[in-house]
Amino acid sequence: MKRIIKKVAVVGSGIMGSGIACHLANIGLEVLLLDIVPNTLTEAEEKKGLSLESKEVRNRIVNNHLANALKSKPSPIYHPKFANRITTGNTTDDLSKIASCDWIIEVVVERLDIKKLVFEQIDKFRKPGTLVTSNTSGIPIHFMSEGRSEDFQAHFCGTHFFNPARYLKLFEIIPGPKTNPEVLDFLTEYGSKFLGKTSVVAKDTPAFIGNRIGIFGIQSLFHLVKEMGLTVEEVDKLTGPVIGRPKSATFRTVDVVGLDTLVHVANGLYENCPNDEAHELFQLPDFISKMMENNWLGSKTGQGFYKKEGKDILSLDLNTLEYRAAKKASFATLELTKTIDKPIDRFKVLVKGKDKAGEFYRKNFAAMFTYCSNRIPEISDDFYKIDDAMKAGFGWENGPFEIWDAIGVANGIELMKTEGYEPAAWVTEMIASGSTSFYSVKEGATYYYNIPSKSQAKVPGQDAFIILNNIRESKKVWSNSGAVIQHLGDGILNLEFQSKMNTIGGDVLQAINKAIDLSEKEYNGLVIGNQGANFSVGANIGMIFMMAVEQEYDELNMAIKLFQDTMMRVRYSATPVIVAPHGMTLGGGCEMTMHADRVVAAAETYIGLVEFGVGVIPGGGGSKEMALRASDLFHKNDVELNVLQEYFLTIGMAKVATSAYEAFDLGILQKGKDIVVVNKDRQIATAKQIALQMAEQGYTQPMQRKDVKVLGKQALGMFLVGTDQMQAGKYISEHDQKIANKLAYVMAGGDLSEPTLVSEQYLLDIEREAFLSLCTERKTLERIQFMLTKGKPLRN
Repeated sequence: MKRIIKKVAVVGSGIMGSGIACHLANIGLEVLLLDIVPNTLTEAEEKKGLSLESKEVRNRIVNNHLANALKSKPSPIYHPKFANRITTGNTTDDLSKIASCDWIIEVVVERLDIKKLVFEQIDKFRKPGTLVTSNTSGIPIHFMSEGRSEDFQAHFCGTHFFNPARYLKLFEIIPGPKTNPEVLDFLTEYGSKFLGKTSVVAKDTPAFIGNRIGIFGIQSLFHLVKEMGLTVEEVDKLTGPVIGRPKSATFRTVDVVGLDTLVHVANGLYENCPNDEAHELFQLPDFISKMMENNWLGSKTGQGFYKKEGKDILSLDLNTLEYRAAKKASFATLELTKTIDKPIDRFKVLVKGKDKAGEFYRKNFAAMFTYCSNRIPEISDDFYKIDDAMKAGFGWENGPFEIWDAIGVANGIELMKTEGYEPAAWVTEMIASGSTSFYSVKEGATYYYNIPSKSQAKVPGQDAFIILNNIRESKKVWSNSGAVIQHLGDGILNLEFQSKMNTIGGDVLQAINKAIDLSEKEYNGLVIGNQGANFSVGANIGMIFMMAVEQEYDELNMAIKLFQDTMMRVRYSATPVIVAPHGMTLGGGCEMTMHADRVVAAAETYIGLVEFGVGVIPGGGGSKEMALRASDLFHKNDVELNVLQEYFLTIGMAKVATSAYEAFDLGILQKGKDIVVVNKDRQIATAKQIALQMAEQGYTQPMQRKDVKVLGKQALGMFLVGTDQMQAGKYISEHDQKIANKLAYVMAGGDLSEPTLVSEQYLLDIEREAFLSLCTERKTLERIQFMLTKGKPLRN
């Protein structure tokens, strides 16, 4: 049957329930969020003369929880207006309203008796065929639906979102004993397509997949730390970005999540997995028990493995359990990987290290490979689901079996044997069957070793995706050191940046021009997109700094002109150019996005013109483009200065949208033209589809604009008075004022005596002149140098 989800009820409004409600609202659903009725009045309610029967009191718990969620950072919602899609209520007065819902998600306290009472009530009011799921992270699913109606049991399963629900991509689906397979198929597809998640069907085993492996990994580390005498800082250095894990690595992550949360899951695994070969590992080491006694739970109690005192960050000595000044961790083995860009390519080097780091990685990976291989078929029949779960739920760039492949399956087995482990029988059988790796790539698709058939099978669900890693070499049309052009099929090219942090320098500009040349001569359209952590952090400011310091102003002028001309080629190509931003899309990355025919943005796109932070104005067409977009909004009898001021402030305050939806408010994305996709994995495929559609409908090269209305002295005077007042009030520095005045000159179109229609090229020329003049300023060079060395803006 065809199932459409329009309205969802979330029962339980704590941190997790409110987070899930917000993410459902993010994708456009109507949400009913319910919680219990309080049984006492607060002092404030008594003073207001309210009673326990007042609606305000009865909905206090749910309203407070939702308000706290909406105030939290990072925000659980793509745009403040989306919160209007959530209606609150309580389970006493409003549970009957679930009859109009298509999906009911239970997120109440982790106690089976309470959950069963909630399901008994839900069963009375839900309409037949409605999905009912539990967001439990540990209670067995098969206990929950006992005694419920047949229709309830057929439409019931676990749907485990990871916290925070907006940002973590793992969506575990756990069938109950009588769950209809159609329900699992639907939720798998819905999770991927609409919720933007990595859907993983897990077995009904303790902690499912993500937490079973994740908690094993952390507990294993806790024991290894003591065994090897490592410090908190050393472990965080070894288990962070160097191996493709989040910056918070291990101990900082535990501080953020809360030690009590981790201990709760570890205790559950110790109690519920008596036959697990690593059973004793789930027992808490002494230092963890002591931290629990001391209530050192992390951020929520002000101290955990780290503690902030004034401006200093102290770290916990695990032997003395006293805080001390943090010590910088360094290892010779890590130095050897500095020239290796991709974490997946570092593992071979790391496990061969001759120092403590090498020993740590050998012990750590040997234990992880053994544990994960032994969990098949207990927690999943397919090992790729373990990799998917760890990448989506814990932010690992590569899953355990991908890392094992990178080291080499045979080498991984050697590591295991050296540490006293044996691989699972199926791994030995895999090698005996002639498969030397867990994964392979054929014709742009990823295949995995299928254990029952003892052969390579295609990983399901890839048809909606284009995975650039899989086609980079086989479909390569052209490349240089900064970018690669691939053919996506159907005459559509893709340009993928491969510079550090996808910065835009000479190589990338050359590649953009080459890609447009190829598209115009031999192909039908171009997508500019990549699948790195971020789309682009902007222009290569190191190159600009060197030219400015050497006073090579002619070369710098030519470099800026090349950047501008390239952006204009993106805008005025003879074939459609689609830009697909995601993650950080700053400065030049934002300028490129603004010059595309269409933008296909990932919902998680943090985009803005941030050049003020390094002492310049947007010089790659960004200042021009903001003036042009303001001009397009001028309507008869409007106060045109107000419109222009909005766009001026977007640049002047270096505003960055915290989601693609916010970028529409800033005028960076355009309504009715640009689109947002929730699942980043589908972004390149969607962009290709739009490029193809535009080409097939008969794309005509646009004409360059000569009708941009600029307001001249009228606007310039207003801006200069404004910046003067800001500086006099000490809101901005003298140098900030100088930069703002340069931007004002560009966006006003110079000091023309009256409003005038000008060309884009006119604006680009004065933009470039302003940018260059700022590059001659000592304070701008100080800002650029500070950004290059410290990675953050300087206020001088």
